[in-house]
Amino acid sequence: MTWYEKIIAAHTAVTDAVSHYERLQSDRYFVWQEESRDDFMADGIHAEKAVTGTTDLFTKLEFDPWAEALEQSMTAMGIPWALESVQYEDDTGFIHLEWTWEATDDGDDTV
Repeated sequence: MTWYEKIIAAHTAVTDAVSHYERLQSDRYFVWQEESRDDFMADGIHAEKAVTGTTDLFTKLEFDPWAEALEQSMTAMGIPWALESVQYEDDTGFIHLEWTWEATDDGDDTV
């Protein structure tokens, strides 16, 4: 499984209200984006490939169960993650949670 298939599967195990890069017109949704590569080089080749990124949950529900569900889903997929921030946005009324993560391919060296 590629890194992005893992990320997509981890999110869609929680909900279909998920987007890559773009905001959804909804009161509750995830947005994920890759940010950089963190590859391990050995003997001049990419021995292991990893992509780091972030996931943002925008919600108007206090203690939204999607937050814990995403964390459990990423853990089940073998994706290391960290909750980086939780903020209340006065102008939109959204609670905004942000996670960082790192996903790897499962032995597929074509990516």
